[in-house]
Amino acid sequence: MRYAHLPNPLARRLFLATHGLGEGPVGRGKGAGLLALIGQIGFVQIDSINTVARAHHMILAARSRSYRPEALRALMERDRALFEHWTHDASIIPVADFPHWRLRFARDRARLVERWTGWQDAGFVQKSDGVLAQIAAQGPVSSGDVGTDEARGKGGWWDWHPSKAALEYLWRVGEISVLRRDGFTKVYDLTERVIPAALCAATPEPEATIEWACAGALERLGCASAGEIARFWNAVTPDEARAWCSAALARGEIEEVEVAMAPGHAPRRAFARPGVIARAEALAPAPGMVRILSPFDPVLRDRARAERLFGFHYRIEVFVPEPKRRYGYYVFPVLEGERIIGRIDMKAVRAEGVLRVRAFWPEVGLRPSRARAERLEVAVKRMAGFAGCESVDYEPGWRRAPLAP
Repeated sequence: MRYAHLPNPLARRLFLATHGLGEGPVGRGKGAGLLALIGQIGFVQIDSINTVARAHHMILAARSRSYRPEALRALMERDRALFEHWTHDASIIPVADFPHWRLRFARDRARLVERWTGWQDAGFVQKSDGVLAQIAAQGPVSSGDVGTDEARGKGGWWDWHPSKAALEYLWRVGEISVLRRDGFTKVYDLTERVIPAALCAATPEPEATIEWACAGALERLGCASAGEIARFWNAVTPDEARAWCSAALARGEIEEVEVAMAPGHAPRRAFARPGVIARAEALAPAPGMVRILSPFDPVLRDRARAERLFGFHYRIEVFVPEPKRRYGYYVFPVLEGERIIGRIDMKAVRAEGVLRVRAFWPEVGLRPSRARAERLEVAVKRMAGFAGCESVDYEPGWRRAPLAP
């Protein structure tokens, strides 16, 4: 059977357009515009590393030059237009989608007890009622406000004291919600005090949530396999995504296409809405400007998909011993137009007001040019300003030769 063919440049253009990188980074920096941008992406991943700026802020700044972190805080904490919860990781999500997390809450209730009991001996389960009662009576708490008489570990999540684990468990199952963050510390309150009442009361049927999740994932991916659809929100199982694709295909709501991948990768069949080829052909090319992306940017979150689509292999080396790193502790992908052209190692030295650039590695085969170098330096200066740095310091030899794949 022959399938409609989507060339790789058009597949990349479509994917970048659905993720807010197909147009210039103007407007949408606050209020309704910012909320619409987050809704277009679907969610914004949160990460604690602050080498230049936190991941969620960099994701939004790459799409809106006027974006500032206080605009996101206002949407979350003042307007309650966003909420924080888990997709594949902690994320900021439009609050209108909160009812569809009910399915995940129910599934996590059993799964987390089974998963966490091994390292907590189910102590967090016994503590949950007491922690919930404390919040109900005394108001918002952080992890430092619960279990004050319990031994505090110095390790990671496996070393949480029981009440801290109970707090996390109650959040993951929807009993409590993140009210705000103080610095990067989560402050929780009862869900009914955080989420608007109508959304808090809504309980969609599982079938409705599966439809929402699969349809929304496909819209944002442009074209995707059932596995990629399942991984987008991490809210439905692979079997549920496959069943949805099969049923939608039978109803004529989606079609199969052949998508060309980057050199070295075989074409792949994927699902898409009918007319996807024409939709991609109608898109204007993305601006040729350079943007520095967070390692957790939505276009890179699925590393295998990004490698197939862009020919860009990326791994975070935070946990790799320094002598074994190929690039650096936390390097940033660099997008030019519709192509990922390299990665840059830089750090905001805030005490000195300087953004220090250690190295830039272009991708293999990238032709150096004065215009490209100028575009890169404009992007670096823009990132310095966003990080609150007054100047940029380039270390000697910062322009590196590309490394072989």
